[in-house]
Amino acid sequence: MKKIISMSFLLAATMLLIPLVALPDSKSVAAATTVKGVNEVPKAKEAVSESFRVCVSDTGEITEIDAQDYIFGVVAAEMPALYHEEALKAQAVAAYTYACVRKAQNGGKDYDITTDNTTDQSYISEEAARNKWGDNADEYIKKIKSAVNSVKGYMVTYDGKPITAVYHAVSSGKTEDSKNVWGKELPYLKPVVSEGDKLAKNYITEVSFTADELKTKFVGEPEVDFTAETLFKDMVKTDSGTVTSITVGNKTLKGARVRTLLDLRSTCFEVKNIENTYTFTVYGYGHGVGMSQTGADYMADQGSDFKEILKHYYTDCKVEKID
Repeated sequence: MKKIISMSFLLAATMLLIPLVALPDSKSVAAATTVKGVNEVPKAKEAVSESFRVCVSDTGEITEIDAQDYIFGVVAAEMPALYHEEALKAQAVAAYTYACVRKAQNGGKDYDITTDNTTDQSYISEEAARNKWGDNADEYIKKIKSAVNSVKGYMVTYDGKPITAVYHAVSSGKTEDSKNVWGKELPYLKPVVSEGDKLAKNYITEVSFTADELKTKFVGEPEVDFTAETLFKDMVKTDSGTVTSITVGNKTLKGARVRTLLDLRSTCFEVKNIENTYTFTVYGYGHGVGMSQTGADYMADQGSDFKEILKHYYTDCKVEKID
């Protein structure tokens, strides 16, 4: 038996002051998820791109798309259109910066970036966005295009170069160090407090499994001893709450591996066993590194503009319009 319970600690009075919209669904979340690439990233002016060769992951088809149209498609896929316009602007700048970096890193390939959100960014065409939004399409398209066009040419830079501007849906309340997630330390992807994330719908979720269900889930880890007296123990966490390792039976696994096997919303979790039912309490949604999209919307609601949002989440960075 699998049981999913959504929990929230919102106070009624607070909700009246700080409205937050529902999160994107799991198919459009967790973009810009990796820190990777071999080629050196050039200075910002050399990294500017007017178009991107986009490889559609499902078909392998490669299409060259105007930069503004591509960023519209990323924002439409990655962030709810109901979010504050300054949050949409921040998303647009982060997405453009990330795409320019990936283009440089993929130099020599026949594409610049893919639509695979496990390695790059999600993207949908305007036609697909229109079908997705139905009667609200005209309003949402106008809003996102306005946000995207207003920040044309802006990049997030560190030491004169565009950054790997990764982002996620909801943090644990504090973002994570890239080193703890991908093993690569970057000076601008450091933990920062992300106010507002704990107010988000489904900030906390619970997923329960019986021991038999866990055996099925962990079939890819045949060495796990399910007869152990304590099945889950010795959990190691970062200051942001990310589980870096946990012993399952007699085998120590990475928290990210457990998240994958159990399809948890994040690697920030706790586990309890009550009458042979194991309940995982999960905090946030996504890898937790870089900009929190929910946190960006909260900051915008509190009066921050897109530059302030980006400089908060990307440590010691500049937000510059590159001519």
